[in-house]
Amino acid sequence: QVQPVESGGGLVQPGGSLRLSCRMSGRTFHIYNMGWFRQAPGKDREFVARIDWDSEDTNYGTNVKGRFTISKGDAENMVYLQMNSLSPEDTAVYYCTIKPQGISATYWGQGTQVTVSS
Repeated sequence: QVQPVESGGGLVQPGGSLRLSCRMSGRTFHIYNMGWFRQAPGKDREFVARIDWDSEDTNYGTNVKGRFTISKGDAENMVYLQMNSLSPEDTAVYYCTIKPQGISATYWGQGTQVTVSS
């Protein structure tokens, strides 16, 4: 079983920055892509960012483009989400996803809370 494990959430002031991390635990597979989604209270889950593992091509949601950056982490099978210029509208639970190569399923992490407030 593939298990994404997120870390790095917390409380930050408006205009601040935060970096989330996600690593693959459990059974390891070659990764096809890793990504992030978020869900704010009372709202639908929203796509944030994705990185294709081999090409390192990236895609971003409209609301975060230009402020957030997804990249491979320093350790194997790890990804970062650097979040800058945060606003209260970015407050949400952030979920990491992993899609292994050759497997149709996408695996979701438990989520990490990000709160932007003064």
